Amino acid sequence: MSNSTSPIEHGYLVLADISGYTSYLAGVELDHAHEILTDLLETIIDRFKPFLNISKLEGDAVFAYVPTGKMPRGETLYELIENTYLAFRDRQLAIQRRTTCTCNACRNIPALDLKFIIHHGSYLLQTVRSIVEPIGSDVNLAHRLMKNRVSESTGWCAYALFTEQALEQLKVTPEKPHIQIESYEHLGEVKTQCINLRERYEELVKIRKVFLQTEEAHRVFEYDYVAAPKDLWEWFNDPRKRSQWMHSEIQPILRIGGRLVPGARNHCVHGKNEVVVEDLLDIKPFEYYTVEHRLLGSPGVLRMTFQFIPKPNAGTHFKLTFHFRERFMPDWAARVLANQIIENSIIRVWSFDRIDDLIAKDSLST
Repeated sequence: MSNSTSPIEHGYLVLADISGYTSYLAGVELDHAHEILTDLLETIIDRFKPFLNISKLEGDAVFAYVPTGKMPRGETLYELIENTYLAFRDRQLAIQRRTTCTCNACRNIPALDLKFIIHHGSYLLQTVRSIVEPIGSDVNLAHRLMKNRVSESTGWCAYALFTEQALEQLKVTPEKPHIQIESYEHLGEVKTQCINLRERYEELVKIRKVFLQTEEAHRVFEYDYVAAPKDLWEWFNDPRKRSQWMHSEIQPILRIGGRLVPGARNHCVHGKNEVVVEDLLDIKPFEYYTVEHRLLGSPGVLRMTFQFIPKPNAGTHFKLTFHFRERFMPDWAARVLANQIIENSIIRVWSFDRIDDLIAKDSLST
């Protein structure tokens, strides 16, 4: 029997726990309940797996971790939590809609919900018979935080709880957080901030989708990448990484709560005098985002949707759609001008073909 531990690592510890699981099982048919819970747990794992190391399933929960160096942009983890909850709720509603079964397990699907615990700390990776598991005081704390007073204080059954240590590392400020101190024997007091995920879900559902379809576009650019969508997402959204292939200085001048959400703004500086204002209109993490580019001093606006489509085996099909709008210009003239702008200022300047190499080089250095 092998039993070994690795050097101390520092990283994020993440738990996704299905709320209402115990009471749900108490009065339902186990065979249907098992199918439903398996489906929902698989939805969580499918979202986690490209970004986090899945440690194990703990009945109604998924425990995962990732070293800090593998999650350099903290906002990505925040986006992952929101995106996982969106997928969970969408899947839950889809199961409910498609079933015609009247058993208790199927009728009580709405009683289930999802909460997250996100902590940052140190841990050892212990290997026993090829099973790798993080161990340490911070791992214990993350699990203890599953027993908290958030629902008692707020009435929320769907939330993301971040420890102070996690938020310091993420460099993200939650919107409308519930701040609370939890206390545990042998571990002391832990300051936490929580967001209401049910409320956040409703907000995101209400937001008008701004997605430029192919038939609306004045120009469409497509490219195939070896890299996965999650890796490309970083190189298109991290200002430091974008600057390496866009040949522009990206200055993030407005972030809502420190985050890249609709309403965020960048300045893209080309050379000495050309400054483009980039406004984010819509974003669905790891799938697409839509921006408007406006050259300072120019009345025209170039709208672009960046789409990241997973290929069947591996890699990404990248699709970029463009539409140019100028108040007094007819569409045919806007189309001609759009193609000139896109060809001279984007296709020839942005080095789309370098990104795979940059990602490979970056992965070797981390």
